[in-house]
Amino acid sequence: MTIKALLILAYRIIQGRLNKKGVIVMKRNVGSLDKILRVIVGLILISLSITNTIGWWGYLGLVPLIGGLIGYCPLYSILGISTTKKK
Repeated sequence: MTIKALLILAYRIIQGRLNKKGVIVMKRNVGSLDKILRVIVGLILISLSITNTIGWWGYLGLVPLIGGLIGYCPLYSILGISTTKKK
C-alpha cells in the first residue's frame, strides 16, 4: 500500500468526524447484536489462545472484543456500514 493510499484511507476515517475544537468524534456504528457477537467471538479466540489450542494468533480476538466494547468499527466507517438502529 502506498503512502498516498494510506493518507486517503486516513482521511476517509476521520472525514466528518472532527468537532469544532478539532477533536475526532467516533460515531457509534456497531449495534447491540453486533456488539454481543463481537465480544463473544473475541473472548473465545483469546481463551483458545491462552490455552494454546489455536496459537498466538488467537490474540487477534482483541480486535472484535474492543470493537464490541466501545461500539465503533473503523472498517464499518470506511465502508459506510452501520448496524445501529436508525432513528
